[in-house]
Parts: sequence; structure tokens; C-alpha cells
Amino acid sequence: MVGGGLANGLLALRLSQLRPDLDVRIVEAAQTLGGVHTWSFFDSDLTQAQRDWIAPLVVHRWPGYSVRFPQFKRALSTPYCSVTAERFAAVVEAALPGKVMLGAPVASVSPTEAVLADGRRLSAKAVIDGRGPTATPDLALGFQKFVGLEVRLAAPHGLTTPIVMDACVDQAGGYRFLYTLPFDDRTLLIEDTRYTDGDALDRAAFRQGVLDYARAQGWEIETIFREEDGVLPVALDGDIGAHLSRMGPTALSGLRAGLFHPTTGYSLPDAVRLADRLVRDFEPATVAEDIRRHAHDVWAGRGFYRLLNRMLFRAARPDERYKVLERFYRLPQPLVERFYAAGPTLADKARILSGKPPVPIGAALTCLVERGRA
Repeated sequence: MVGGGLANGLLALRLSQLRPDLDVRIVEAAQTLGGVHTWSFFDSDLTQAQRDWIAPLVVHRWPGYSVRFPQFKRALSTPYCSVTAERFAAVVEAALPGKVMLGAPVASVSPTEAVLADGRRLSAKAVIDGRGPTATPDLALGFQKFVGLEVRLAAPHGLTTPIVMDACVDQAGGYRFLYTLPFDDRTLLIEDTRYTDGDALDRAAFRQGVLDYARAQGWEIETIFREEDGVLPVALDGDIGAHLSRMGPTALSGLRAGLFHPTTGYSLPDAVRLADRLVRDFEPATVAEDIRRHAHDVWAGRGFYRLLNRMLFRAARPDERYKVLERFYRLPQPLVERFYAAGPTLADKARILSGKPPVPIGAALTCLVERGRA
């Protein structure tokens, strides 16, 4: 497995649990697995069996979360969970003792070989490339960008559950919100998150956004423990078949395979589902085709999300994009849960689209047809 990120790490962990007969190895360019990341998910994103097998990775679990918009605030009772890179690395390395190679950048891959930057060649019955997103000329994407600071406050913050979206902030020319996870009574992860057309990340501006938000909440930051950032894809339209073909014959995983929630960019639930799908009947000779078929099916089944994303990015006025989410969060909690779990019913879709749209009608109509092919 080339790349020690979330998708490959979860697949390796699941294979170690159910297919101990396989010799699974991870090759990672960095000095640690998982980078500097915090991955989160809603309980309702996964089945009980899936929550059980990833339970060792979960560092924090809250009984609910809240959202805040200029005209609407709401607390929801859907449990919310977070996985830290530190716990992820510890659990995966413990499951693969002596089989994780760190500080080993890979120069090229083929279905059965990885060539390291130093010239060493590693042969295997199957290679899975999970090195994250790459150029996607066949896919039209928007981006969810963020910078987060894990901080220690001078006094308790008073939060008992995460604030998943606080859009009561300057929108900065697009949809912007602050995301806050309370790790203990004085420790927070605060992220400035923005949905934008381009993928350039101005870390200094986002970092200042976090500091300004903390000040506005009355939180005095005593210590900054660490900083993390990310640029996540938001799928608008495109040809997934062409994308996968362009990537070559080597098996793919995670964001590289287009396996992420089209609207939120969350990738943990899709990584868990891929691991469960492959582990049932893992065959090195067919794993590349199995993943491609799965990725194609997933993309084909999520056209509704890409329609909503096109309305958000192409129809809504940039400083009013938050109104799309504000309207969505007025819907019943079970519908919200199914939406995030990528399993909305036909009735859910009709309910989401019913009524007066929070975007100009003419602009919304131009978004109906997807240019790419599923």
C-alpha cells in the first residue's frame, strides 16, 4: 500500500483483522502515518458493525453537535466522533508490526511494483496507491479549505458538544464557517473553513480567522499545540470513468479514487466502506478492477449531491451561499443524517429541493444538467 493515509490505513487494519494470511505492507513518504489530521464522522454514517471495528481509532465521541447561522441555530442529537492522526498511526502500526516503512517516498507505481525515490524496487501481488488527490482534469471540483489550531484556553470554554458549522461570521466572498471541537474543558480544535472555487490556501489568512473567532467568543488562547490544514474536493460534475482511466492500471484508494462525500469532503465513511467491501473477498489479481467498479458505482449513485453542489457554487451568490445550508439544517434530523451518510431517499431528495430555492431560479436551472458522464 503506497501512502499511509486514512484509506490505506483503514484497509490495512481491516485486512489484518480478517485476512491475517495476507502479507500487507505500507510505504509512506513521511515520518509518520496519517500526517497531521483529525478525521470526523457522524455515528449515523456507519453501521454498528463498522463503528465496532474502528472503535479503537476513536479518541473523542460527543452525544450531539450544533450549527449556527445568521437566522437559525440548532442542536442535533446525532453523536459525533473524531479520530486523531496520532491514534490512527498507533493502532495501524500495532496491527502491522514491522510492516510499515516510513520516510520512503515512492517515485512510480505499477499494478505489482513500487519504485522508491532512492531506486529500490518493491514487488507485490498487488499495489494500492492511496497517496491522496492528484490533478483531476476529467472532474469539475470546488474546494473546501481549512486551517485548524488546537489550542489551550486560559479558562473553560463552556462547550459540551462540537459546533460543526458556525456561519455567523464574515463570509469572505464564499461560504465560510468556523468548526470547533471541544477536547476537554479548556482544549479546542478551531478550524476556519471556506468553500471556494480555487484550491489555493492562504494559511496566514485562515489562521488569523481562527484567532479572530476565538477572540470574538471571549476565549483567551494560552497555548497553540499544533496546526493542521487541508484542501478537500467538492464534486460538481465530471467523467469518473475518464478520471480512473487516466490514473492508469494500478489500484487506487481514498481521494485518489474519487471516494469522498461529494459535499462535505469527508472521507472516513467511504474508506470504511471500501475496506469492508474488499475484505470480504480480497483477490490481489482483481483488486484494481474491484475498486474501480466500486468507485464508478459510488460516483454514479451521487449525482444528486453534485447537483446541489453546482447550485451552491454556480447559482448562489458567493456571500449568500450560507443560506443553502441554513435552509438545509431546518429539515428533520433523520433526513440530515441520511444526507451525510450518502443515503438519501427519493422523498428526502424531493424535500430538499421543494419550496422556494435559496438561489436565483434562472441560475438554478442552468445547474440541472451534468456535463460529465457517470
